[in-house]
Amino acid sequence: MSTATETKRFEAEVQEVLSLVIHSLYAHREIFLRELISNASDALDRLRFESLTDPDLDPEGETLGIALEVDPQARELRIADAGIGMSRDELVANLGTVASSGTRHFLEELRAQGAERAPELIGQFGVGFYSAFMVADRVTVETRRAGQQQGWRWSSDGSGEYTIEEAEGLARGTVITLRLKEDDEQAGEFLSEWRLREVVSRYSDFVEYPIQMEVERTQPVLDDEGKPIEGETESVRELATLNSMKPLWARPKDNISEQEYGEFYHHLTHDWGEPLETIHFHAEGTLEYTALLYLPKEPPLDFFDPTRNASSTSLYVKRVLIVRDCEDLLPAWLRFVRGVVESNDLPLNVSRETLQDDPRVRQIRKRLVKKVLETMQAMLADERERYEGFWRSFGSVVKEGIHYGQDEDGRISGLCLFQSSEQQGWTTLGEYVERMAEGQEAIHVITGPSRKVVEASPHLETLSAEGQEVLFMLDPVDEWVLESLREFDGVRVRRIDRGEVDVADDEAKARRQERAEELSDLLSAIQAALADDVKEVRFGGRLKDSAAVLVSDEHALTAQMERLLRRSGRELPKQKRILELNSEHPLVEGLKRLYDVDAESPRIAEYAELLLGQALIAEGSPIEDPARFTRLVTELMVAGVKS
Repeated sequence: MSTATETKRFEAEVQEVLSLVIHSLYAHREIFLRELISNASDALDRLRFESLTDPDLDPEGETLGIALEVDPQARELRIADAGIGMSRDELVANLGTVASSGTRHFLEELRAQGAERAPELIGQFGVGFYSAFMVADRVTVETRRAGQQQGWRWSSDGSGEYTIEEAEGLARGTVITLRLKEDDEQAGEFLSEWRLREVVSRYSDFVEYPIQMEVERTQPVLDDEGKPIEGETESVRELATLNSMKPLWARPKDNISEQEYGEFYHHLTHDWGEPLETIHFHAEGTLEYTALLYLPKEPPLDFFDPTRNASSTSLYVKRVLIVRDCEDLLPAWLRFVRGVVESNDLPLNVSRETLQDDPRVRQIRKRLVKKVLETMQAMLADERERYEGFWRSFGSVVKEGIHYGQDEDGRISGLCLFQSSEQQGWTTLGEYVERMAEGQEAIHVITGPSRKVVEASPHLETLSAEGQEVLFMLDPVDEWVLESLREFDGVRVRRIDRGEVDVADDEAKARRQERAEELSDLLSAIQAALADDVKEVRFGGRLKDSAAVLVSDEHALTAQMERLLRRSGRELPKQKRILELNSEHPLVEGLKRLYDVDAESPRIAEYAELLLGQALIAEGSPIEDPARFTRLVTELMVAGVKS
């Protein structure tokens, strides 16, 4: 018995995802069963997890499992679980929409990459449920959420609409019914026992719940004494378990193939690609536990979604899932690591609130971090190309560990890769130190939005002329990293866009000081003209070819930091920086002649504005009054043409 049916349309993004899944993954169609079994396993995990805090949901005494049922006459395959189930709102949210801020990015990536990378991208985004439409012309979901009395039925043929109606008499959990395509011979294979056994064995053997189906077998007919009657047999139906149920992480490493590691990764992450690295170890001693961790090749498309969990590592105690995304097992700067940790030494009633104060959990965390960093170090040393690919995907996240003050021993900074003024590829801080010019006292760094911008920065001119390399720090997080990264291997890290930077010899410094005294009145006039915009006007040692550059005080915001904060919505007071001039530049000499002729000339103030505007453009910052700047440049050009 059910109430009136409500018909709703899929979101436009869902319809496009459906089309891409159905048409891009035709050669991988058996994957649909893996995805639906994995979802059923997740639902059972959630039931056990929620029952820890809600005793009314406790399935004590029940044997939790996943059931496969086939109906050859109706051409239907059912996947059933007695897990957490879904409410009406959850049905709409989970099956009618793609609830992620990365949806548009995801679809754009799929269009750009084409069908070749579709399985990998779709897996990253976690829309595996829709793969059921590769083999089915109608999918029906009947579900009742644990703790609720009302059940619901969701149904769709994948053409653009779905229906929802109330359904009475449903047990807790979810039953998904696939009506397999009538004119598709390969889809019909999923009604056969051998095909279902094969797929479960290949993709889902390690699921910790029994995956069962009723099978038919032949047995001898027994006489009254229980002895077989020769030549007589009968068919009986019995329940068969299709998977071993032994968690992969509990098996010895030597008995696990790369394919099995890969399939467990797929089950765990719903990523259809292969992991970059697998870390599997068993710790013994005062604390015994097992960890199976994976480093992905690429981040999921919603990786930087602020609503996304900070951890992707699950904690088990005695085979029971305690916390799915346990933030206490790994720090936030390793949130890309996926995996499971199981310990028999923790109590089953451990809670999120007590985990962070448990010294055993802190001990596990310390060892996990060490193992991940050792794996990264080995990859950096032995497989540089693979490591550089990993760094492009996750380097900006790893560097957060430096900002959080967790790099006391330099392990994280030693793994960091940067671009530089002297290298086309990537370099480490250690490699930079080995190449440092004779007499160089610091590691020179500059932040900026791109290599193109910082490569053209006037800040580099004198350093490059002196053969001193500069590291380019181009990730937004680098501004915060440099607040903590003050030295590496005993060598100071110096920001060349802050404070005083002077690599000139004593003679050049003396000449510049003499020049500053000679032109002090001119510097004062320029300072007065720009009083509202700059803190100071001075001669400096950074420049060789350019006339001017803007510099921040040693502890003030840099231009890049200011841009990032304003972009994030922060309102900042006007930042006054230092305008450094090149005392040897012909423009400075021209200003001196103009000043000597007429110290009150309005052209001095206008030229000062042009110098400031030029310095802003060179660093990629906006000009406060572009129209006025354009007019001044035009007037200067007209005067030049007339002369």
